[in-house]
Amino acid sequence: MVTDEPTSSRELTRPSVSTPDLDAALSGRYAIEQEIGSGGMAVVYLADDLRHHRKVGIKVLRPEIAAAIGADRFVRETETAAGLNHPHILPLYDSGGAGSVLFYVMPYVEGESLRQRIDREKQLPVEEAVAITRHVASALAYAHARNVIHRDVKPENILLHAGEPMLMDFGIALAAGAAAGVRLTQTGLLVGTPLYMSPEQAAGERVLDARSDQYSLACILYEMLVGEPPHAGATTQATIAKRLTQAVPSVRQLREAVPPGVERALARALSTVPADRYPTVLAFAEALAEPVAVRPTSRSVAVLPFLNLSADPENEYFADGITEDVIAQLSRIQGLTVISRTSVMPFKKRDQPTEEIAARLKVASLLDGSVRRSGDRVRIVAHLVDAATDRHLWAETYDRQLTDIFAIQTDVALHIAEALEAELSPREKSKLTRQPTTNLEAYQLYLQGRHCFNRFTERGFEQAIELFERAIEKDPGYALAYTTMALAYAELGAGVGGARIEPTEAYRRAREAVSRALELDSGLAEAHSTSGQIRFSCDFDYEGAERDLKRALELNPRSADTLDIYGRLLVGLGRYDEALEMQKRAHELDPLAHRVDRVTTLLRAGRAEEALEPALAVVELEPNLAHARATLGWVYHELGRPEEGMAELRQATSLAPGNTMFLAQLGQALARTGDSEGARQVLREIEELAATRYVSPYHLAYVYTGLGEHERAMDCLEQAYRERAGALHGLKSSFLFAPLRSHPRFQALLGELNLA
Repeated sequence: MVTDEPTSSRELTRPSVSTPDLDAALSGRYAIEQEIGSGGMAVVYLADDLRHHRKVGIKVLRPEIAAAIGADRFVRETETAAGLNHPHILPLYDSGGAGSVLFYVMPYVEGESLRQRIDREKQLPVEEAVAITRHVASALAYAHARNVIHRDVKPENILLHAGEPMLMDFGIALAAGAAAGVRLTQTGLLVGTPLYMSPEQAAGERVLDARSDQYSLACILYEMLVGEPPHAGATTQATIAKRLTQAVPSVRQLREAVPPGVERALARALSTVPADRYPTVLAFAEALAEPVAVRPTSRSVAVLPFLNLSADPENEYFADGITEDVIAQLSRIQGLTVISRTSVMPFKKRDQPTEEIAARLKVASLLDGSVRRSGDRVRIVAHLVDAATDRHLWAETYDRQLTDIFAIQTDVALHIAEALEAELSPREKSKLTRQPTTNLEAYQLYLQGRHCFNRFTERGFEQAIELFERAIEKDPGYALAYTTMALAYAELGAGVGGARIEPTEAYRRAREAVSRALELDSGLAEAHSTSGQIRFSCDFDYEGAERDLKRALELNPRSADTLDIYGRLLVGLGRYDEALEMQKRAHELDPLAHRVDRVTTLLRAGRAEEALEPALAVVELEPNLAHARATLGWVYHELGRPEEGMAELRQATSLAPGNTMFLAQLGQALARTGDSEGARQVLREIEELAATRYVSPYHLAYVYTGLGEHERAMDCLEQAYRERAGALHGLKSSFLFAPLRSHPRFQALLGELNLA
């Protein structure tokens, strides 16, 4: 339940607020049932909400605290707290006061506080302690992005409801923080709790930033792991003195089971000097994720790209195709965690030790192999290795006719499932034995097409389509070829600049191809996923798209691509927390991919501070990825660092010459920073490109918006709608078009897009 329990070494026990005074303050809106908790700053009551007929928790400030804060400041700051809406923040329903009584109202939630849990168990399981910390960090990051510092993060203020942590007491924290100028000295209490107070807060600094909350959260994690806070003294003064003068005891010396990475992350977050901590609480949370993942589930596997040992180097596409198909087969087994293609392809050269590759991909085992093709025969060597011990769990050599290729893939998947003790349902076994085509020539054309598709360029998509069409000529019933061709057309339709086909025509062909795929195989997860993407990006049918994507995940819940597409849909609808959860799941299945989408989601959600750390990480991982550079550029712009932002946007245009999306975004940035002539030069460059190829009016709208020419920007956006050009499904949440949001034509366009 909602409590604020004292403990003898942590908070002073004080008398409760008298019931007559409280009844007068509540004015018949709430009926007190009983006192359920008491702390140094407030008393908590269980009450009936007479208007809404529900149980609530009412936290009543002690009279001396209420007097120090003042009614006006209290109401003002609790209004801010009431605006916080996050899954791991206990909401604030109401607040008020009368005379010397100030109170606020929260949901009454069955459960226990983290303080009760720690007092009962002393040490929590490492994985659970880290998970709780990361959830609370997400809540704090959300508040910090809105310039709200909690100031009193402690186990008593974390409620565990159905195993999920809920951070509470933003109401008192904000009000007390606003009154910190007097530090509530007349009450004998500091703002905050000494055991969890940052050094700068303990030293009485009036201006605190988000790194103070990070320190407090790190203290809590330390206590969850070893059973006691990092610094504890007999008195408040002794506790603060230890914090300011003594190093934090090593957590691994007190509990060897704590991974070294967790200790490193804790040590940094507990730095005495704020500048030595992580730049954000979310960065601290991300650092904690890595070490826990070094002990992955034993049923996790990554398929390294099969080496091409054929005499003809052009058979590279065949080896890559075998790799992808084995990954696809394994991903159908729900008992396995299988890393997606995008994350394994960088390890094609095997230029890192097996243990390092497994650590990067967060898996317990690796499937390594090679392919040698000669005429109508194929030789495939495969072996499954335990990454921690380098022990072979299974190995096999297949020397067969090329026509046996699907049987080989099925056999590999079945043996891996057996080696990793993953049980298969009859339905899963049936899926593994199904052949996508009986025509070997069609299959080879399909593999070549997929090889071109994976270049992820306009020309690559166009070449892929030609090859898929030839594959379909050989086998008109090849549903997967229709599906991937539809996806190629959809990517051209949503192209980032340079395609030689207009979006309306690209989407028309995509729709026809995916419809045919579903006619041929209604159980093909990839077809439902592609259908969902077309529905929301072209038809603006968000309900239909969500049905398709949910169906795709029912058929294959471990598709990172489907999860990422679903995340894009949710971002466009403004459902940011759900989108981030989808992207998190996609990232778990594809650890080196889908990072840019997460950064973009945070930007659209107005959480630029949280976006900086992951944006920098993407650029560090892929410094030549134009999309990553451009996204980092916008993070800098949103953080008020335009010079760094311009440098990244210029880098993006140099990495993708002729790409009108990045060029137009550079134009908008130039206009926003006062260089209107530079922006107009960008317009002239785009117009030159438009003389020889299709250019999306959506991109031109970026520049006109930056220049403040809103009518011309709206002309372009309305044209983009008619032509289905650009990511119109994300228009409502796009921060690049924020200046247009109050424009009547913009609002009318949102209505046409079913986004009003």
